[in-house]
Amino acid sequence: MTATTDRNGPQGADGTAGRPLALVTGAGRTAGIAASVVLDLARAGWDVAFTYWTPYDARMRWGSQPGAPEELRRKAASLGASTLAVEADLSDPAVPAGLFDRVEGELGPVTALVLCHCESVDSGLLDTTVESFDLHFAVNARATWLLIREYGLRFQGRHGSGRIVSLTSDHTAGNLPYGASKGAMDRITLAAARELAHLGVTCNAINPGPTDTGWMTEEQKTDIARYTPLGRLGTPQDCAHLVTFLCSPEGGWINGQLLQSNGGLG
Repeated sequence: MTATTDRNGPQGADGTAGRPLALVTGAGRTAGIAASVVLDLARAGWDVAFTYWTPYDARMRWGSQPGAPEELRRKAASLGASTLAVEADLSDPAVPAGLFDRVEGELGPVTALVLCHCESVDSGLLDTTVESFDLHFAVNARATWLLIREYGLRFQGRHGSGRIVSLTSDHTAGNLPYGASKGAMDRITLAAARELAHLGVTCNAINPGPTDTGWMTEEQKTDIARYTPLGRLGTPQDCAHLVTFLCSPEGGWINGQLLQSNGGLG
């Protein structure tokens, strides 16, 4: 893992000491949902650490965005946040514990864990390879479990409210390994809602629906907007606003839910 850090000190934008700290995974591109989550949380008074994994973006059709993590870190810092950007391969089961060590050492204990990372390659029942299937489950399911487990172990004995939010999908046909592994991730998140409740931690999953982050063709954009009751595509900011609400004191009564935040798309 590699990391860059920017410290703005312990005083929050509202003048109170000790901004809470969020750890957001999967923020490799400025157009992605995770990047919007980082900035929205920073704007709301959070310090933010985030992960990215350049080799994943590099092999996707949108390609990697050189300098994006540093640009995101600078933008979050300009909003008053202390920040940390860590390149982390979440397919490695040793990474989650080391990631928490790095974040705690640089910025302090994590209050909110927001899981936006994914492995996502389109393939169906007949053409998915065993290697691809295993990688999807390693990144989307196993890493989610290990990150939540690490969070729970470290949250024990602390006072206050904790938050876990994961981003899911209802893809199935033609997207088998992604959809199946995201389904497993849902269950891990919802199990944590009960198993970590005694610590004062809420856990929820969000399905943001089709979101315009640069992966859609123009034809897909037109079709999705046509079939969405609100007549438009989802934006990364739509999801980010919901994440920030769930992480806020006002969102503390919502627990163990799979929230459909998709403009009413059936």
